[in-house]
Amino acid sequence: MSTATEIRLASRPEGVPTHDNFEIVDTEVPSAGDGQILVRNLIMSVDPAMRGRMKDVKSYAPPFQVGEVMSGGAVGEVVESNVDDVKVGDHVLHQGGWRTHAVLDAGRYVKVDGAAAPLSTYLGVLGMPGLTAYSGLLESAEFKPGDTVFVSGAAGAVGSLVGQIAKLKGAKRVIGSAGSAEKVRHLIDDLGFDAAFNYKDGPVVEQLHKAAPEGIDVYFDNVGGDHLEAAIDAITLHGRIVICGMISTYNATEPTPAPRNLAQVIAKRLTIRGLLVIDHWHLQQQFVSEIAPLVSSGEIKYSETFVDGIRNAPEAFLGLLSGANTGKMLVRIAD
Repeated sequence: MSTATEIRLASRPEGVPTHDNFEIVDTEVPSAGDGQILVRNLIMSVDPAMRGRMKDVKSYAPPFQVGEVMSGGAVGEVVESNVDDVKVGDHVLHQGGWRTHAVLDAGRYVKVDGAAAPLSTYLGVLGMPGLTAYSGLLESAEFKPGDTVFVSGAAGAVGSLVGQIAKLKGAKRVIGSAGSAEKVRHLIDDLGFDAAFNYKDGPVVEQLHKAAPEGIDVYFDNVGGDHLEAAIDAITLHGRIVICGMISTYNATEPTPAPRNLAQVIAKRLTIRGLLVIDHWHLQQQFVSEIAPLVSSGEIKYSETFVDGIRNAPEAFLGLLSGANTGKMLVRIAD
């Protein structure tokens, strides 16, 4: 291929992003310099956190710059190498997504084995989302056998794994919320959740109390808003809440109200802890060694939603924000 394609941030969104916020640019395929490799990307990830990086605000990750290529997780094939321990044909995981070709400095990638697991899994169940679920439940939420666990966004890449890991680790009951009847069925029939509900069917607080009449001990939050308020209402004494994401608030143009029942944090002596996977890389090897065999054996199931073509990456991202995915949302750039 003599032409490369990249997706740039054309403008910062106000509210819900649109296609107008992205620019698709064809350019020349770059070359690797000294100590660099050139990668032809095969699969890239779109993640909810990318919405935050489209804003010009200081955060744990720098914002995307208008007019520049966006970035994110990708797996690709090395097509040019000026690094001794990397060969043409090797596969690498890196952060140079949103483009067909990426030039990477040494240390900005890790080699992955497509024979050991499908390349896509290094962006999902065995990658950042998987480690987020594992570390968030076991370390941040201090999960204990016998806990009742509630997961919002439970059909997504992180939430679906949180529920399964909790079941395997001895949870008394695992409850999930999702946005369609099909996703609810998937959580119960395919992933083994004890209960699940469609948050669009009625007030979350009522549906959660019905699903967990004895209350919950752990809430893994991917949604925020009414889900967080309902969890505070349902959680037991000394309950633990882990805030992984608040996708219900990401497109808000005005400050969103806090849960109206925060005073219960005092009476119930709750622990509320924010979760960033970058704080838990020390668990990476333990996570892969424990979870990879369970994925291989089918004891842990995962789903992937693919959108084909780099030019459709904005569509994949917009679909992710509206809940169009089951499991990990990925863009298949090349075979």
